[in-house]
Amino acid sequence: MAAQATTAGDDTVLITIDPSSARPLADQVADSVRAALACGTAAPGDRLPSARTVAAALGINLHTVLRGYQQLRDEGLIELRRGRTAVITGAADQLRLRLSAAAEEFVRAARRTGASDEEALAAVHRSLRR
Repeated sequence: MAAQATTAGDDTVLITIDPSSARPLADQVADSVRAALACGTAAPGDRLPSARTVAAALGINLHTVLRGYQQLRDEGLIELRRGRTAVITGAADQLRLRLSAAAEEFVRAARRTGASDEEALAAVHRSLRR
């Protein structure tokens, strides 16, 4: 069962976690933002919900959310603004470009092996479940 948090406004990003997952919650917070960037639902200039808002909405510790945000900051994907919120930086476009390039390389490799689209997608789904 996934939990989610967001704030009002068109320029905020949805944060989701799966409390039953073995993956650390801070990592899940960061992963959620990375996923939003990769699929285009978040873009440079968008604001993340405040760490307090996310913690309250998800029922997790404020410092857990801050650790997830710090991961993103350390990767250059967000800028943390003291007393305000976190904003997605222009470096986030690079993440999307890298993901697209990796997907294209995977498609080329799948085609070289003769895998059907269904077989290639099944391989991706198996990898995502690991």
